[in-house]
Amino acid sequence: MKIVVVGATGLVGRAVVAALEARHEIVSVSRRSPVRADLRDLASLGGLFETAPDAVVCCAANVPLRPLGDLTAEQVADDLRGKLLGQVELARLSAERLPAGGSITLTGGTFTEPIPGSGLGALVNAGLESFVRSVGAERPHGPRINVVSPGWIRETLEAMGEDGAGGTSVAVVAEAYRELVEGDARGTTVVPR
Repeated sequence: MKIVVVGATGLVGRAVVAALEARHEIVSVSRRSPVRADLRDLASLGGLFETAPDAVVCCAANVPLRPLGDLTAEQVADDLRGKLLGQVELARLSAERLPAGGSITLTGGTFTEPIPGSGLGALVNAGLESFVRSVGAERPHGPRINVVSPGWIRETLEAMGEDGAGGTSVAVVAEAYRELVEGDARGTTVVPR
């Protein structure tokens, strides 16, 4: 398969590319790569399909931790545009352009306990999971759509000076993406452990 990986230069994106590149042709995409896209710039997403991919994986999305009282309306709109609306637009464009056997894999997030400042992220992640579940059911013959919802990544915690034991290895997270791309799941959320 030819697979477009959006966010290929980040921690998770690099691990996903490594997990897929032995068996597939990878088109690495970031805001600064030769093939560029930015989830906050919806117009930039259309060019991804000039490479005629069979699958699209999005690892680029995140929402910073910010308490509700510290959020401005502009920050809320920007975070929704970047992680939620950007991925929905990427999925919409992918569904129109990928072959019926293709795959769309988005990135959500999950935490076992509420974390201060995670309210907007929780809203976005729940929205993505519901979106994928519904779209997966309404398009039984088009490209498959799924979402990976990792919690804390071990390597991210360690880079922050925290104990990495509470996180999941980035290699385990990347394997979840690989299994969804190569498998037959449709409309599912995978929480790597």
